[in-house]
Amino acid sequence: MRPLLRPLPALLLAAVAASTASAQAVRTGTVAERYVLLCANCHGKNLEGAQAPTMLDDVWTNGGDDESLYKSIRTGFPDKGMPAWGAAIPEKEIRAMVIYIRELRAKAIREQTQFIKPADSVTAKTQLHDYKLDTWVDNLREPWSLAFLSSTQAIMTEKLGFLYLIEKGKIADRPIAGVPTPDIGGQAGYFDIVPHPDYAKNNWLYLSYADLRENPDGTKVSLTRIIRGKLKNNQLTEQQTIFQGKPEHYIKAGGVHFGGRIAFDDQGYIFFTIGERGQDLMAQDTGRPNGKVHRLHDDGRVPADNPFVNDPKAVPSIWSYGHRNPQGLARNATTGELYDVEHGPRGGDEVNFIRKGLNYGWPIITYGMDYSGVAYPRAEGTEKAMMEQPVTYWVPSIAPCGANFYTGDLFPKWKNNLFVASLAAEELRRLELKDGKLVTQEIIFKSLGRIRHVITGPDGALYVLLPKRIARIVPAAP
Repeated sequence: MRPLLRPLPALLLAAVAASTASAQAVRTGTVAERYVLLCANCHGKNLEGAQAPTMLDDVWTNGGDDESLYKSIRTGFPDKGMPAWGAAIPEKEIRAMVIYIRELRAKAIREQTQFIKPADSVTAKTQLHDYKLDTWVDNLREPWSLAFLSSTQAIMTEKLGFLYLIEKGKIADRPIAGVPTPDIGGQAGYFDIVPHPDYAKNNWLYLSYADLRENPDGTKVSLTRIIRGKLKNNQLTEQQTIFQGKPEHYIKAGGVHFGGRIAFDDQGYIFFTIGERGQDLMAQDTGRPNGKVHRLHDDGRVPADNPFVNDPKAVPSIWSYGHRNPQGLARNATTGELYDVEHGPRGGDEVNFIRKGLNYGWPIITYGMDYSGVAYPRAEGTEKAMMEQPVTYWVPSIAPCGANFYTGDLFPKWKNNLFVASLAAEELRRLELKDGKLVTQEIIFKSLGRIRHVITGPDGALYVLLPKRIARIVPAAP
């Protein structure tokens, strides 16, 4: 019997196979693969434009914010030649496409923009003040935190487990002795060092670090721990534990997302951050300390008005939850408002206005995507009822770290502005906030290396922690 259909020619078979492969890539591929298949022919490989106009000039016919881009991709503009991709691309992946477009735009802008990159003793201009940057202390190894104990003396942590005193801009020859040995694998190590608000009278210093433990089976585990102690003869004495997780809370040593920032309020309560240690759903579990901002009395007691103190299944120190990796924590001394700064996944870094008992959404809502280039698997979108929106977010990621409200007098127009250090983008950013909302932001400088932290000194200068040195920012001479 003769076949009803003749065999397809080889070229047609190849075309069908290619079409099938393309359709499969659209449904399951990475965002970069989708962009090449669906968008590059019209918009250009790098958004430079082809049949459609460029997307690099910030001229948008139908809106250039994230939500407008999402709607443009989803519903299209068929009368203008823009297809609707909502039926071809899963909704979550359309969000990832928006992030990818933002990444391509940011890359093109970086390549075309001359950012402020001051060397030592070079004056630079910003929107509100001109400044000069000099090296204050050099020859360091990954400084993580800095705190002033007096007008002339400061203390610094290095990630690898060292504490050093700095006297009048000169670092001590020997590290402080008697300190705990931390886990230093991956992102672990020593984190924040903060003096008690009444340090001049009680001499308490608070230290956060990755607490290295060993299970009965010999496996190494760690979790962020908070201790306090007093300096005597270059030793950390009278050490007391303020917070330590239960054995079942500890995660395999090394790895990521420890948090580690500390802040005090006017009443003497201590707030501190613990990241979700790469276990995203733990951020939503109030039975675990991971992915939370915590609040305790300065001696480690649990305040009676903490939001989960009466829940027998919850960790009673929790103040807020749904955080990913909050490596910045800062309180506005004028308003009393508390803000955290946390890493998103690929994009979606956030500044959050932290309030009692609230859920900040990770990993259920996020403005980022997975590092693999697809939508974050557990994310349900960017918004959900009973979950807080960030004050602002960054796409693409800048990897924000330490944050500090400027309280000095040398830069009066910067007063009470939030300064944010950035690791991946190597930027120092200034944010003006009002009533929990962003007013404006600017890049103060860029490309001096990964910036771990920034604080206001007692002299009114800004001190910035770079990979191998601490820089000092003062007003430029008239």
